[in-house]
Amino acid sequence: MSKKLDDELAEALNLGAHTDAPPVEKSTTRSTPKAASSRASLGLLAVLLVMGGAIVALFMVGFKEAAVYALPVDQLMSQKDKLAGRKVRVEGELVKGTLVKRDDPCEYRFTVHGPQSEMPVSYAQCVIPDTFRDVPGVQVTVEGTLNQAGTFDATLVMAKCTSKYDPETHEIQGAEAATAPGPLSQK
Repeated sequence: MSKKLDDELAEALNLGAHTDAPPVEKSTTRSTPKAASSRASLGLLAVLLVMGGAIVALFMVGFKEAAVYALPVDQLMSQKDKLAGRKVRVEGELVKGTLVKRDDPCEYRFTVHGPQSEMPVSYAQCVIPDTFRDVPGVQVTVEGTLNQAGTFDATLVMAKCTSKYDPETHEIQGAEAATAPGPLSQK
């Protein structure tokens, strides 16, 4: 079949040579399909590299502001000018006797301390974790921002319970009766 196609093509060329139409010039600079394919591949590679670089740059710039730093209370208080207004996560221990609740509007206030400094915390929510009790040794992690006045405005409160469950007696060892938070004094 391809022989027949070649014969038809040769006949068509011969017919065109006998007419008054000007002869068709043959191009001497032909690009091979292989060269065109490699140029297209290089172009595609360049576009993909530029797009990949743009995505990496977007993540690097975008996530820098969204990063949440986890610091102990002492470290946050020593860097409070630099970190004021930025979202941070702070770990410390609840100061016994400082947990107070206000009902209208709902708010909990308490103080968290480290080995060298204390930080007042305001949590404007009605619900706190069950393990967050006004007993000694409660480890607290709060997330939020430190305002210019030095009070930490928490958006999330997490408490670690230091008590141990004894399977022999089916009791919690080291847990004291939780004291209900007192009313928040209006100043």
